[in-house]
Amino acid sequence: METIDIIEKKDPQEKVTPVEKATETVSITGSQAVLEAFIAEGVETIFGYPGGAIMPIYDALYDYHDKIKHILVRHEQGGIHAGQGFARASGKTGVVFATSGPGATNLVTGLADAMIDSTPLVCITGQVYAHLLGTDAFQEVDVINITTPVTKWNYQVTDATEIPSVLAKAFYIAGTGRPGPVLIDITKNAQLQKFDYEGYIKCTHIRSYRPKPIVRKNYVEQAAKLINEAKKPFVIFGQGIILGNAEKEFKAFIEKGGLPAAWTILGLSALPTDHPQNVGMLGMHGNYGPNVLTNECDVLIAVGMRFDDRVTGRLDKYAKQAKVIHLDIDPAEIDKNVKSTVPVWGDCKETLPMLTQLIEAKQHPEWMAKFNEFTQKEIEVVIKNELNPTTDELTMGEVIKILNELTNGDAIIVTDVGQHQMVTCRYAKFNETKSNITSGGAGTMGFALPAAIGAKFGAPDRTVVAIIGDGGVQMTIQELGTIMQTSTDVKILILNNQFLGMVRQWQQLFHDKRYSFVDIESPDYVQVAKGYRIDGQRVAERANLKEGLKTMLNHNGAYLLEVMVGKENNVFPMVPQGCSVAEIRLS
Repeated sequence: METIDIIEKKDPQEKVTPVEKATETVSITGSQAVLEAFIAEGVETIFGYPGGAIMPIYDALYDYHDKIKHILVRHEQGGIHAGQGFARASGKTGVVFATSGPGATNLVTGLADAMIDSTPLVCITGQVYAHLLGTDAFQEVDVINITTPVTKWNYQVTDATEIPSVLAKAFYIAGTGRPGPVLIDITKNAQLQKFDYEGYIKCTHIRSYRPKPIVRKNYVEQAAKLINEAKKPFVIFGQGIILGNAEKEFKAFIEKGGLPAAWTILGLSALPTDHPQNVGMLGMHGNYGPNVLTNECDVLIAVGMRFDDRVTGRLDKYAKQAKVIHLDIDPAEIDKNVKSTVPVWGDCKETLPMLTQLIEAKQHPEWMAKFNEFTQKEIEVVIKNELNPTTDELTMGEVIKILNELTNGDAIIVTDVGQHQMVTCRYAKFNETKSNITSGGAGTMGFALPAAIGAKFGAPDRTVVAIIGDGGVQMTIQELGTIMQTSTDVKILILNNQFLGMVRQWQQLFHDKRYSFVDIESPDYVQVAKGYRIDGQRVAERANLKEGLKTMLNHNGAYLLEVMVGKENNVFPMVPQGCSVAEIRLS
C-alpha cells in the first residue's frame, strides 16, 4: 500500500500539521482526495476563483498552501486562459478551479479554445449537492452536457470514493495522445464525504482509449520513397511537434532531406525563426512564397497540423498537384480536410526518426531559391514598408522589429487576436520552443493578458511579453488585479490603433469601407494600470519607441507600454476568404 502525507482537520484554533506518513488505510474527505491527487501528479500551481459549491475544496486547500500555490484570478475565463498559458509555456497540464453555475459556464470559452488548440487542462468545478441535481437549485447548471462538445473528457463525481481514480484518468487523458481539456464536476456532498483512502495510483491505461496509434512501418517506408523521389518537396508543420517534444527530431529530418519548411501560427517556435530552411508562415496572412508554392510542390509533407481553413484557403484548389504525406497522432485528422497519399499515424517523436533514417541526404538548391525569390518580392512590396516605414505613423511591424532587437528572440510572446497577432506572428523572432503562445483555432479575444500570467508561472525564468490590441485588452483587463496581487512580472504591450482593426480591415476591403461599429474608444491604459499599482507609459512618437520598449523590458516587475500605431494600416499579404492560397494579395 502506498504511503501518503495526510492533513487532519482539528479544532479551528489549533495549528494544523501533516501527520506522519500513513502505513494503513486512512479516512479523508473528497476534497482532501482532490488535493492528494494533485500532489501525486506534481501539480504546484492552480488558477481559480472560489464559490459556494467548491468551498469544501478551498477549505481543504487552506491546509495545503505550503504544497500547492493557488492564484486568485478576477474572472473564471481569466483563470482558464491562465491555465492555458501555463500549460503552453511549461509543457505540463494546467489546473483550474471554478464553482458551479456561472463559475462553470465562464470556463466554456477557455475550454473551447483549449480543445481546438490541443492544450492539456484539468478543470475542477464544484456542483450542488447530489440530491439537488435536476431541481434548478441555486447556481445549478448542467455543466456536463454544456461542456461535452468542448472537452476531451468530462465526468460528474457524486461519490467521494470515485475521486482518486477519476482524477487519475483525468490527468492521463488530458496529457497523453493529442492533449486537451478535461472537466471534472464534483458535487458538494462528494467533497465533504469521508471515505477510507488507500492511496493514489496514476493511470497508465484505459481499455477504450489509445492515445498513440500503432505506427505502420510500411506507411513510413512509402512516405520516405515519395520524399526521395521528390523534386519540389515542401514541409508544413504545426504545434504537434511542440506537443510531442519532437523539435530535435524535426530539425534533423528537414536538415537531412534539405527540405524547406513553413509553419502554422501554433507551430511557430518549433523551429528557430532564423533557421535557413525555415521559409516562413502559412495561411491567410502568411508569407508569399509558402502560400504560392504550396500549389507548386510535388510532395507536401504535413507534420502535426490539421489543415484548417486559414491555412488551406479553398480546399478544391489546395495542393491538387501534390502527393500528400500527413504525419499526425490523431487519426481523426487524417483525410479530414485534405486527402493524404500516405497517412503516417503516430507520435511524431517516434515517426520522424524512422522517416529520417530512410530518406536520402539531399539538397534542393533550385527549389529553395524559388522561396527566396518570393521572399525578396514580399520584402520589396510589404515588409520594407512595415518594418521601416517612411510615414510619420508608427506601424505594428516596426514595434515588433525593435522588440526582436531588444529580446534577441529569447522571450515568450503571448498574443491576443487581431491585426497585432498576425503582425507579431509574421515578424517576431524565436530561438527557443514554447515561446509563441496565442489563441489559434478559436481566435479568442481577451486571451493574452491572463495567458501571459499563466505563462510566467509556467516559465518563471523567462521574459514574458503580452502583445494585445486595444479591443482585446478590454475583455480581460480585470486580470491586472491578479498581476497586482501576485506581483507577476509580465510586460504588457498594447498596440492601439483605435479600431477593432481586423474587422475594420475586412470592412474596408470587402464591405466598401462601411465601418460598422469598429471605432472603439479606450480608457487611459496607463492610468488604469497605475490604479493596479503597475507602472507604464504611452508612446506616440517614433523617437520615443525604442526607449519605451527598453524601459518596459528592463523594469523590475510588471509594466504596461501603450504604443499608438496607424489607425488604418492593414496586414498584408492576405488570402481573401474563398480564394486559393495561390491567390494571395500583396496589397
